[in-house]
Amino acid sequence: MTALRQRKGSKGKEHPPLGAEFQSQQSNFWTSVGWSVSVGLGLLCCIYVATLHENDLWFSNIKEVEREISFRTECGLYYSYYKQMLLAPSIQEGLSDLIHDNLTESKRTINLLQRMNIYQEVFLSVLYRLLPIQSYLEPVYFYIYTVFSLQAVYVIALYLTAWLLSGSWLAGVLTGVWYILNRVDTTRVEFTISLRENWSLPFLALQVTAITCYLRPQLTSLQQKVMVWLMYVMTFCFCLTWQFNQFILLVQALIIYTMDCADFLTTTQVTTLYLVQVSGLLSVWLLQFCNSMILGSLVLSFIVAALFIRHCQSGLKTGSLLVRLGKLLLHSAMVLLLTFTINYLAKKALQLRSDEHIFKFIKSKFALGPTRDFDASLYLCEEAFGLLPLDTLERLAGTLLLYPYILTLLLLIGMLVVGALQNLRSKGGSAEERKGAGEGRATSFRPDVAYNVLHTLFYGLLAFSTMRMKYIWTGHMCAVAAYGVCGTELWNPLLTTLRCNSKLRLVRYAIPLAMMCCLYYKFWPKLMEELSELREFYDPDTVELMTWISTKTPKRAVFAGSMQLLAGIKLCTGRVLTNHPHYEDKDLRERTRQVYQVYGRRSPEEVHDILKAVGADYVVLENSICYERRHRRGCRLRDLLDLANGHIMDGPGENDPDLVPASHPRFCEAIKTDAAAYSALFTRTFHNKTFHVYRVKKKRKKKKDKKKSTLLTKT
Repeated sequence: MTALRQRKGSKGKEHPPLGAEFQSQQSNFWTSVGWSVSVGLGLLCCIYVATLHENDLWFSNIKEVEREISFRTECGLYYSYYKQMLLAPSIQEGLSDLIHDNLTESKRTINLLQRMNIYQEVFLSVLYRLLPIQSYLEPVYFYIYTVFSLQAVYVIALYLTAWLLSGSWLAGVLTGVWYILNRVDTTRVEFTISLRENWSLPFLALQVTAITCYLRPQLTSLQQKVMVWLMYVMTFCFCLTWQFNQFILLVQALIIYTMDCADFLTTTQVTTLYLVQVSGLLSVWLLQFCNSMILGSLVLSFIVAALFIRHCQSGLKTGSLLVRLGKLLLHSAMVLLLTFTINYLAKKALQLRSDEHIFKFIKSKFALGPTRDFDASLYLCEEAFGLLPLDTLERLAGTLLLYPYILTLLLLIGMLVVGALQNLRSKGGSAEERKGAGEGRATSFRPDVAYNVLHTLFYGLLAFSTMRMKYIWTGHMCAVAAYGVCGTELWNPLLTTLRCNSKLRLVRYAIPLAMMCCLYYKFWPKLMEELSELREFYDPDTVELMTWISTKTPKRAVFAGSMQLLAGIKLCTGRVLTNHPHYEDKDLRERTRQVYQVYGRRSPEEVHDILKAVGADYVVLENSICYERRHRRGCRLRDLLDLANGHIMDGPGENDPDLVPASHPRFCEAIKTDAAAYSALFTRTFHNKTFHVYRVKKKRKKKKDKKKSTLLTKT
């Protein structure tokens, strides 16, 4: 009997562990499959964009100068510092040259590590010098492959976010497929490799993944600490690699503030998320040699104001619904008032004016400021800073992304509003009290879902207002849509209405698989056709210009011209520049406006004085700017200069009544006539179909001036 009882007892104890062990093994297997698929999709995206880049330029077969020219506009400027670090005799000397740079802006010595976000170029150059790969991997490939690899990281981060939200890695697969199929709207890395956003957005996506995981209720204390550290590291990397970090973090801070007001977060969570942002920004501030733009940023002022007002208003989350709504309105007004006060005082104390062009742009965009400001107009006239074109939505709809996204967003916004009202009506008070009482978590809206809904909503509004910001929105849009397709929130109400609750599991797996089969059938032939298209880089005029500068001009010669072209000159020839595309400095913006007078209606003497004042030895004039037709009237560079100078614009069309005719012809046209007034001050030294290069002569003193000076010396 005893033996029998023992065997029964042992059987009773053995069966549950065996079942639990089997379930655990099954869960581990599918988790491993999910992780493997995420890595596979990331690598697929990386190979895809790398192949497109190679096919478009035939990058492996063109000359070195052509490869460098392919880094257009500001991309060339950033890549030039990677090249400069590699050519330096040592890492220490390379860093010293960056900290005391006198090549990027003539007659000025600037700290590039303070002014620009180029630590990624420094890190890669040091890594390349230290690793034993120089014999079989060229520096340029090490650079571009690193950027393409970050696209794999981006896809994996979006995959994990969708997986965390939905509980199914199929949502991650659908996210990755949508990201790749919507490449035109999710990334432009294959032709703008060095842009700061291509470095930073993968880290932002990882930060969002860490936040999503941090807000899950079932985390242990250790897991929460790990997530906080991950959030900090990702925030730091994001801020370090993009100069627009403060504006992106400001939107994120507003999301956190909204969730706090709607009581989706505990006080600890709110404070932690704010402090992660502050810590990331201050760490970058230290690395950028105490860059004043960071201390004077709106996001820091907002976080300080939000935390201070929240601490002072201890009874904010008490009372009836109407009372709490009234308190929240007053609270928000006080936070905004204190934010602008702190920001104004900080900028006054720091004498900060470097970011004023951004606020000019915002004011002009919404017709709140002057419309003739040169800096603001330069942004407004670029398509990337305009409103989001409607054809973007057509493309997103064509890949079956837009429709589930809209349905998911509408449903989740409705649930978010209901959850917020429940929280505000709750007699339990704050989120901590409800959590402690054990109520509401089953019926309340999940905080991780709430964060992602507000993230896609806020950044979606930003994308619609400024097209360049769509790349923050569209990637996350894939994750939200995939969550809607694979999650339970969208299907539960529908299946409950149809009385098919038992089919939920089947639907969650069958629908995404059916969608992926449909996408494969529709887009696989197009992808293969796209990958089979072979082109070749061809820009002989620019190659000829760069070759001439490298061989026929002094190494310390100073060149003036358009920002975009000068970035290429810096990269290909190493010559000194008067101005460049990194527009985050007030003095540089003023200098650029002055140098651009070569395309305005100014006298040769005025232009000569301007160029000599900035130390220019040569000026490069571009026919594509002088006779520009790409932009509409009023947005051509020559029109912006005419408006800023108070002159009537070229061509048929209306002009403002206060504009007057210019007293001089357009300089870039008149100088080609070789009239005496121009040839006395400028000598043409190079020209082809696209470019005209003039050497800026030293001004000869007139004989009368010489006689006067001799008389003065005698007296």
